[in-house]
Amino acid sequence: QVQVMESGGGLVQVGGSLRLSCAVSGRISKWYVMGWSRQAPEKQREIVAHVDSTGTTYYADSVKGRFTISVDNANNMVYLKMDNLKLEDTAVYYCVIGGTWGQGTQVTVSS
Repeated sequence: QVQVMESGGGLVQVGGSLRLSCAVSGRISKWYVMGWSRQAPEKQREIVAHVDSTGTTYYADSVKGRFTISVDNANNMVYLKMDNLKLEDTAVYYCVIGGTWGQGTQVTVSS
């Protein structure tokens, strides 16, 4: 069983940066896809970024060039660095590890 806990959300102005962290514990398979999804009010949940066991990354078109996903295997951490944040990035961000979701962390971008 995998446990996932996000941190690092908060309030930031347009153009600012945040780094989300995801602490992973439990029975972690090296084959797990690790990633981040988000859900904004009245919008469908969206896959933001993920990385697989080969290191291949995926980014949603809306965040390409601004967000970077990274993994620290030694410490079982997954990060999402978010730069040049936009109003439309406001959402609850979830870390997803092998299908297990965290409780989410709120990111609010203000003008």
